[in-house]
Amino acid sequence: METRRNVKPAPPALAHLPDNLIVFDGICVLCSGFARFVARHDRTAGFRFVDAHSDIGQALYRHHGLDPQKMETNIVICRGRAYTKMASFTAAMKSLGWPWKALTVLDLLPRRLADWTYDRIAQNRYRLGRRTCPLPSAALKERLLD
Repeated sequence: METRRNVKPAPPALAHLPDNLIVFDGICVLCSGFARFVARHDRTAGFRFVDAHSDIGQALYRHHGLDPQKMETNIVICRGRAYTKMASFTAAMKSLGWPWKALTVLDLLPRRLADWTYDRIAQNRYRLGRRTCPLPSAALKERLLD
């Protein structure tokens, strides 16, 4: 599966969504931690967030050819392009500016190695995180789409 993809024209039910969007697994401590991190460091408040378990999140997974039951990748949409796996992480970091933009050095890794590493973390994400997931921060809550 490609990790960078052009966004297909959105069906009418999804046409209202913003151009900069992060779809994340809201019950995963690592995934929701990523969303909280981006919300906290997004100086322009340009990103909106969608829980992958929501109707919108499920529709976006299907729209981008992903299995909505597995949720083993965040989807980061930046300026009309959708990114998954390691590319989703680096696209978000690039959008945050310095010093976080420096993490785009991960794009220098061979894509197969980067995505293999991402997949190993994703497959073990519930074991790697704490048992309880903190409530969304105020910064995340105000930008969370239903």
